[in-house]
Amino acid sequence: MHTIKGSEPFVLENNQVIPSWTIGFNTYGKLNENRDNVIWVCHALTANGDVLDWWSVLFGKDKLFDPNEYFIVCPNMLGSCYGSTGPASGEGSQKALLNDFPDITTRDQAKWHALLREKLGLQKIKVLVGASLGGQQALEWSILEPNTFEKLLLIATNAQHSAFGIAFNESQRWAIENDPSFYNGLIDGGKQGLALARSIAMISYRTYEGYQSTQGEENTDKSKGFLSANYQRYQGDKLAKRFSAHSYHLLSRAMDSHNVSRGRETCEEALSQVKAETLVIGISSDQLFPVQEQQFLAKNIPDAQYMEIDSRFGHDGFLIEGKQLSVIINWFLTKGETTTIEQLIDKKRNTVTL
Repeated sequence: MHTIKGSEPFVLENNQVIPSWTIGFNTYGKLNENRDNVIWVCHALTANGDVLDWWSVLFGKDKLFDPNEYFIVCPNMLGSCYGSTGPASGEGSQKALLNDFPDITTRDQAKWHALLREKLGLQKIKVLVGASLGGQQALEWSILEPNTFEKLLLIATNAQHSAFGIAFNESQRWAIENDPSFYNGLIDGGKQGLALARSIAMISYRTYEGYQSTQGEENTDKSKGFLSANYQRYQGDKLAKRFSAHSYHLLSRAMDSHNVSRGRETCEEALSQVKAETLVIGISSDQLFPVQEQQFLAKNIPDAQYMEIDSRFGHDGFLIEGKQLSVIINWFLTKGETTTIEQLIDKKRNTVTL
């Protein structure tokens, strides 16, 4: 991971100031002579700048986004705990602010990306990619700097976070707040609460069918020790070992803040400012970011196209359904050179079937 540090104030949307800061980021591949092969990734809630690790279905050698062809940039978002300024970090002699870290929004996180782009001296970005919370940031950034991007790829995201999504996030924060160690002033506080929060989140990320297919137990005489129960605890403990409860609490609030119409006339007016050629992808079974939210984006972003993948894994389909995503995105990137996608589209549903 690379880092860039700055001492100039970073002013947040609420006018609070981060006086000094650090951006952690990863890059892969090299800029070509024309400097027009940049792929910029905005990562999701608990991911990090190592996109070749957590999004390996799309990024890596011989994958759709191959570092041998592209210069890939993936920063750790503002407020996270993987190298960038956040609740668990301290700048200079400053102690970690933890619960006193200022509130941030997805618009602040978009400005974080813009700051790094400026520091790296990149004028244009070929493709801006984001899913979920990363998609919210990518969308805000494409509105803030509409002339920067050639193509915009939005997956399982929205223009404004829903009441349903906020309810899930609040339940997760409540779990963290009910862990007394969250308030002990230590960086690793709140681990048990975070584990429970992750268990709650997993239910929103997946589906009935997804759980049945991977954790279901037919014709069992068990009365306890069920696979799905063990799975929930495993996923909770796994995240608690690698992530900060303070960052999780902050970032879930940032997700709740997402609303491209704030300070603008309407969502429709805000989306009309996007100039990048845009593809919006929905996931058929996504209950957290249902497809009508992506259809709204495609309807109101000028000349945007909407495609939908079929998955039994809900919101997590964007991490799992690599084959479908690769086919759709490759078609989007190479239109005019291939008609393969036309053979895969269900015309009635605008869905790719493989």
